[in-house]
Amino acid sequence: MPEPQRIPVGRRRRRPTRTGTVLSEELIVSAALELIEAPGGSALTVRRLGEALGCDPSAVYRYFANTDALLLAVADRLIGDSFEGYTPGEDWTAALRDFATRVHRSVLSHPRLATVRAARVTAGPAECRAVDTGIGILLRAGFPPAEAVRLYRTFIDTVLAHAALDAEVAGLTAPQRRQESRAWHDVYGALPPGGYPNLHTVRDHLAAMADSAFPDALDLLLAQFAARLGRGGPDGGRG
Repeated sequence: MPEPQRIPVGRRRRRPTRTGTVLSEELIVSAALELIEAPGGSALTVRRLGEALGCDPSAVYRYFANTDALLLAVADRLIGDSFEGYTPGEDWTAALRDFATRVHRSVLSHPRLATVRAARVTAGPAECRAVDTGIGILLRAGFPPAEAVRLYRTFIDTVLAHAALDAEVAGLTAPQRRQESRAWHDVYGALPPGGYPNLHTVRDHLAAMADSAFPDALDLLLAQFAARLGRGGPDGGRG
């Protein structure tokens, strides 16, 4: 995917807004994020952004070609924030686990941007560093280049998919969450053994179905990666 359409620095006009603020790409991204996450926030528009910044909405187009490019820049900012202070250690599985946990936690912290985070490529500096870091962990673990790329794709897509799903679930109302939880006990757990023998066998354990599958999925994924190197499990690999 091509890089988001940011306007070259030389074409930007750095003059104060009517409130005396000098616009910058960073300031616009921060304002956009605040608008997106404000209580009752609606879709991001250049008009609303101009009002928040105290400038003519057209000024935003000196920094971003369109709102899509701005959304990708916001997503890239969140990627960078999530990896603040992250330094992969020698244990490659521990490094990937920390990597995955940071991404998952970040997406849940900004649920309105979960779809953008999961489905889009920002091609921004933060994402470039994250991809380079993730693939580097796998290369140092001993995977050949082609496999490192393939496994990283599987890894990050799995993490983002679970994060987006968990963000959607977190956005349910309290009654909806209670209904989901009761369904596993009151409906699935009460099905007759004659028609549903397997569900009847595990009926005392079905409450776990209401929990996030992310921890188990991550364990299974890392175990499979380690098995490919012949190291017997996710705790046995050292890069």
